[in-house]
Amino acid sequence: MADPRPAPPVPAAADDLRPSTLAMVRTLYGSRIRAQLSYRASFTADAGSQALLSIIEFLELWVILGHVDTFGGLTLVQVMVVFGLASAAFAIADLAFGEIDGLSTYIRSGKLETLLVRPVPLLLQISSLDLSLRRLGRFVVGIAMYITALVLAGFDPTPATMVLAILAPVIGGGIFSALFVMAGALQFWLIDGREFANAFTYGGNYVAQNPAAVFALPMRALFTFVIPASLVAYAPTLVLLDLPGPMLVPTWAGWLGLPVALLAWMLALLLWRAGVRRYTGAGG
Repeated sequence: MADPRPAPPVPAAADDLRPSTLAMVRTLYGSRIRAQLSYRASFTADAGSQALLSIIEFLELWVILGHVDTFGGLTLVQVMVVFGLASAAFAIADLAFGEIDGLSTYIRSGKLETLLVRPVPLLLQISSLDLSLRRLGRFVVGIAMYITALVLAGFDPTPATMVLAILAPVIGGGIFSALFVMAGALQFWLIDGREFANAFTYGGNYVAQNPAAVFALPMRALFTFVIPASLVAYAPTLVLLDLPGPMLVPTWAGWLGLPVALLAWMLALLLWRAGVRRYTGAGG
């Protein structure tokens, strides 16, 4: 006798239930962007404030160069190349991964548990929680200063240096992004690690905006071989303008940005994975 009960439904394939990572990125970031662009006056004011902040930061270097001919062996225009490139690179990383430095807040509040149960990669969720388009103001000022200063400094491109000039902001952004992820991952082991994380990210940005030659050898070694901030803007500038480098940062170091960025991301993802596996919950 046939069983009168209907056959159970066949479960859908996992691929049908979960969208691709690209679709997740488009959905998460698209919703944040549309939400912020809905308030155009607020967006314009915020972006303008970020641009003004970047200009004020440069005024510090401009005041110094008003009293000396060179700063770290560079003229004012050459320092503008370093500052503009570093600012543009940091703005890219801050826009994409700046929210990760507040991971300790999610851990203490127990909010991280609500993110872990969602079928979306944790790193993607956290990086998109506070996508602030106002940071584009810093990027616009930085990239405009970078391009203008290159022209004024007499940049004489070859095919190789032209490629480097175009890719340098993206490569620098990749290095800073890896630093953001590393700094965020360390907060799985630290009780309140936001300030500690800022020492690597925002501190690295401050170093990247200045010629490495102005720092003492121990600091120069730290921010070249441990935290590669000097490779974000200063080292590429040496290549682009054909300038000699100081001890520990030779001119050819300007070509190391891409391999260092890839290595930094490998380490960042390993550290992030180890931190997530270590996390056992906040009792929320």
